[in-house]
Amino acid sequence: MHKLMIVSRQQKAYEAMLAEQPLAGVILTQQPEEATILLADPPTVAPQIGQFSALEWIQSTFAGIDALTQPGLRRDYTLTNIRGCFGQLISEYVLGLTIAHQRHFATYQNQQQARHWHPRPYNTIAGKTMVILGTGSIGSHLARAAQALGFNVIGVNRCGVTDEPAFSAVLPLAQLETALAQANVLVSTLPATSASDDLLNTESLSHCRQTLLFNVGRGNAVCETGLLRALDTGAIQHAFLDVFKLEPLPSNHPFWLHPAITVTPHIAAESFPHQVMAIFRDNAQRWLNHQPLRYTVDFQRGY
Repeated sequence: MHKLMIVSRQQKAYEAMLAEQPLAGVILTQQPEEATILLADPPTVAPQIGQFSALEWIQSTFAGIDALTQPGLRRDYTLTNIRGCFGQLISEYVLGLTIAHQRHFATYQNQQQARHWHPRPYNTIAGKTMVILGTGSIGSHLARAAQALGFNVIGVNRCGVTDEPAFSAVLPLAQLETALAQANVLVSTLPATSASDDLLNTESLSHCRQTLLFNVGRGNAVCETGLLRALDTGAIQHAFLDVFKLEPLPSNHPFWLHPAITVTPHIAAESFPHQVMAIFRDNAQRWLNHQPLRYTVDFQRGY
């Protein structure tokens, strides 16, 4: 019998689902030293990881697991994350804000309050180029949605290869600057790894031309001073940022009041409990049957 401990802000929701439909072979515990399985939010459980002496497997409730892959943390267990359920939400966020910006909807809302009638010129997004950093499940879903709206979509990944046909081209990370020079819209969906640290910096962003930048991956990919410089020079027209190096974003951070930055509090794609539980149930059955788990994380790669 495996003992499961839940370490999550959604703990009550997960416990209610398990009470309604128990998992054969798994019982809940509140004692860290007894738990062989954790269903956990990585930032919450990471500081406590040493307490789980019997730990064998962690099912992350998030896609991002970088809190558990930091140097010095134990790696003597299997780690799986959540995939396949964020592409739709990320696509809604990116495309919704892109269209709202292109069509001046915020300006019109302000004009309405002032009872001011002033049409503004705009262009269609059809024929524009979207560059997506990361061609996994999220990047591929976004590519399909963007293509359906008329975007030409270019992907960037480590090897320059993908089997997703929505990308008109895929370039290796070594050719990042070539991709950025073509971007009307630039979207980072990258995980937090050493390869993505400050990838979007003063030098790389200087190749952009009035580009809309979205960061919906992890905060480490954007060099903050480099972004501010790119906004000053016009390389980046506007930045939509949902993830940051330090969260919550400090109240004195220059991003808050910058007129060309939109800050959102890490809400682009929520981990809905019913979706997390569906993946956990499937993996738990695989675990009990000694079968390979879905969405296993490679600690060396960081994803």
